[in-house]
Amino acid sequence: QVQLVESGGGLVQAGGSLKLSCAASGRTISTYAMGWFRQAPGKEREFVSTISGSGGVTNYADSVKGRFTISRDNARNTLYLQMNSLKPEDTAIYYCASRSALRSISDSAAAYNYWGQGTQVTVSS
Repeated sequence: QVQLVESGGGLVQAGGSLKLSCAASGRTISTYAMGWFRQAPGKEREFVSTISGSGGVTNYADSVKGRFTISRDNARNTLYLQMNSLKPEDTAIYYCASRSALRSISDSAAAYNYWGQGTQVTVSS
């Protein structure tokens, strides 16, 4: 089992930055692809970004490409999401997720077996 705990969310003005962290425990995550998803009120959960176990392969949703950067520190068992140039439409609960087997990156929520509880990001205009 893997436990994931997100942190770093908060309230920020449009154009500002936040860095989310996702600390994993219970098992080392260095071999597993991980991802960030978000869910805004009244909307379905959507893909944000994903990263391979080594960190060498990443993918982003078009809506965040060029503004968000996903990274991981396997020595610390931690996943990150640096968010710059934030927009009001980025407001959502952000979730980190981990796959449970040696699989490639994926932009599908159904591919991930472990989820954190989420952290709220609110961007004011």
